Amino acid sequence: MSQQPAPADQAVDPRRWWALAVIAIAQLMIVLDATIVNIALPSAQQALGITDANRQWVITAYTLAFGGLLLLGGRIGDLFGRKRTFTVGLLGFAVASAIGGFATEPWMLFGARALQGAFGAVLAPSALSLLSNTFTDPKERSTAFGIFGAIAGGGAAIGLISGGLLTEYLNWRWCLFVNIPIALGAAIGAFYLLKHDHIDKSRRVKLDLPGAVLGCGGLLAIVYGTSEATGRGWGDWLVLGCLLLGAALLAVFVLFERRTTHPLLPTHIIGDRNRGGAAIAVGMAMIGMFGLFLFLTYYLQVIKGYSPVMAGVAFLPMTAAIVLSSTGLAARLMTRLPSRNLVVPGLLLAAAAMAWLTQMKVGSSYVTMVLPAEILLGIGMGLIFMPTMSLATLGVAPNETGAASAIINTAQQVGGSIGTALLNTIAASVTTGWLATRNAGDPAVRAAGSVHGYAVATTVAMGILLAAALIAFLMIDHRPKSGEAEAAESTAHALA
Repeated sequence: MSQQPAPADQAVDPRRWWALAVIAIAQLMIVLDATIVNIALPSAQQALGITDANRQWVITAYTLAFGGLLLLGGRIGDLFGRKRTFTVGLLGFAVASAIGGFATEPWMLFGARALQGAFGAVLAPSALSLLSNTFTDPKERSTAFGIFGAIAGGGAAIGLISGGLLTEYLNWRWCLFVNIPIALGAAIGAFYLLKHDHIDKSRRVKLDLPGAVLGCGGLLAIVYGTSEATGRGWGDWLVLGCLLLGAALLAVFVLFERRTTHPLLPTHIIGDRNRGGAAIAVGMAMIGMFGLFLFLTYYLQVIKGYSPVMAGVAFLPMTAAIVLSSTGLAARLMTRLPSRNLVVPGLLLAAAAMAWLTQMKVGSSYVTMVLPAEILLGIGMGLIFMPTMSLATLGVAPNETGAASAIINTAQQVGGSIGTALLNTIAASVTTGWLATRNAGDPAVRAAGSVHGYAVATTVAMGILLAAALIAFLMIDHRPKSGEAEAAESTAHALA
């Protein structure tokens, strides 16, 4: 990819923005696929005869493969070219989606979801790398990352809406089939629009296989452990064993990477305080965000009686807030203000949304309780995602952008997995304890107990987001370089 900044007076290059559309569509498919199946899960379970004990694997198989293989996927892009791995990831994702859509047995669906996650782990770092290498000029970069950040933040909510519509008006299989035309269209667009960046065999370095085993094995163990905690609890020996094994493997991975000639993840990439702070901020933000999705989905459907479609539509204001905040606010300010002046307020707004939801009751109104929290969280996430994703690859050598991109994607995926498991376990435990001293046979009492569990877990999410704000304040110190403020004027006009 060309690394030369565009001249200051250069008009917007249509080809670049069409390339952005292709990259954004691919990213949207990845993010929404993490949630689109959630609403369809009851229908798929009934159709394929999946047991209650095994139904979690429809979700877990995807997150396990995706979160565990991201480091390897990022490095593969660096070694073989991002355009090639991006296209292969899209085509593989389409094939995996077709297998899942035609599944006749539970194991077929589980395997297809794992295959989706594996190709997603190749696709996601390549998408962010292509974006970083395509948009090097500050005025274009801020706009591009604003759009990309909005998609990263809003894709999960769009998945819930899409899942509800497809399940209610077609059937659950279309939650998988819908990926096929999206992936094929993006692959065709990538072939014609993305610049050739193939790396000649003579210039390729060897793939760090021991590092891949250690790093990916550690992430796989952690993601698996957190996913199992949902049903087993955090004190279960398997959960604790997986978490300890994962931590040990990652510790050995770091030591090994410092000594190997061609590391899977060069330590200077993760050692940068801005990049590290951005990854931590995103990971902790995703804990709160995925926890909110989980609780509000159950609250709206089980407690308030919303249909799947209406539950999905109820998330639209948050999606709109993310888009407006990311492209309309963060993009205008990113080249004017220090990055932490966006990330820290964003995390505080997200924490305020959680604080609001701690007051949730069975009879609470959507307009007065849920809607304000969604808007606060949406604005906050828009301020978080754009600068952190830009920091993930800012100043990284072109041949290492895949590894750098994998860091932020791994933080998102692992954060989402931990958030779902941690907050769900807390909510379930609190609800069980609350019902133990009351008439659990009364539906009204059970509903009140569930909402009480949601409120306590949301309090924990608020604490995590406040801690993330403190870490981001202490670690992130990036300031816009000279000339970027002037470039913001062009960005603002482009977004208006």
